[in-house]
Amino acid sequence: MLLPMFVLISVGGVLLVFGYALGYMHLKNIWIIVAISVGAILVVEPVLAFILFRDVPTAGSLVGLTLGALGTVVAIFL
Repeated sequence: MLLPMFVLISVGGVLLVFGYALGYMHLKNIWIIVAISVGAILVVEPVLAFILFRDVPTAGSLVGLTLGALGTVVAIFL
């Protein structure tokens, strides 16, 4: 089980670095790319946690997730 996860993490890391580089080349602002990346993580990680572990978040986790998503939206649009 460890080897497939390591391969996925490695591929994901390489794609993330290429995404940052490509985004920076086009937008010339790394902070927009960071905000979009964090926003994507806010969406993908909870979905993966639910799919892999079949565990629903607690109330505190939902509050943290909501505030993090709101902060990301504010960072992108301001």
